[in-house]
Amino acid sequence: MTTLAWSDSLALQHPQMDATHEEFVALLASTEASLAGPEPALLASFEALVEHTVAHFDQEDRWMAATGFAPENCHAFQHQAVLGVMQECAKRAALADAPDFEPLRVAVGELAVWFPQHAQMMDAALAQHLEAVGFDPVSGQCREAIGADGEAISGCGGGSCG
Repeated sequence: MTTLAWSDSLALQHPQMDATHEEFVALLASTEASLAGPEPALLASFEALVEHTVAHFDQEDRWMAATGFAPENCHAFQHQAVLGVMQECAKRAALADAPDFEPLRVAVGELAVWFPQHAQMMDAALAQHLEAVGFDPVSGQCREAIGADGEAISGCGGGSCG
C-alpha cells in the first residue's frame, strides 16, 4: 500500500486549494488506516472521502468555469473519471446481498499514487492560471478579463496539454 502524507511537495501556494488538498490527503490516510478494520468502518471512511471529493472537484470545476476553461477541458474530465470510479467502488462495497470491497481496497492505493501527480501537474497549472488572471475564490471575480480572445481553455491550463 502506498501511504500518502501531506508535505510541502504537495503545496501549491494557493491557500484554499492547499487546505482542500490537505483535507483530501487526511481523509485518504484515514481510509487507508481503515483497510485492516471492519468493512462497515472502511466503507464509512471511504464514503467520507467520496463526499469530500465531490465538493473538492466541484470547487475546482467552478473556478475553471469562471476563468475561461471550456466545459470539456481535460482537467474536469479527469475529475469526472476519478470520481466515477470512486463512486462505483463505494456502490459495490455497499451492496446488501454481496458487498465487494476489493475495488475499493485497490482504489485507496491507486488514489495515493494518482493524487500527487494530479496535484503537481493539473492543479499546479490551475493555481498558476488563477494567479495569472487574479481570480479571487471568495468573490469569484477576476482582475484580468477572461476570454478576450474568444478561445476557451480546453487543456489543464498548463503548457503540457492543449
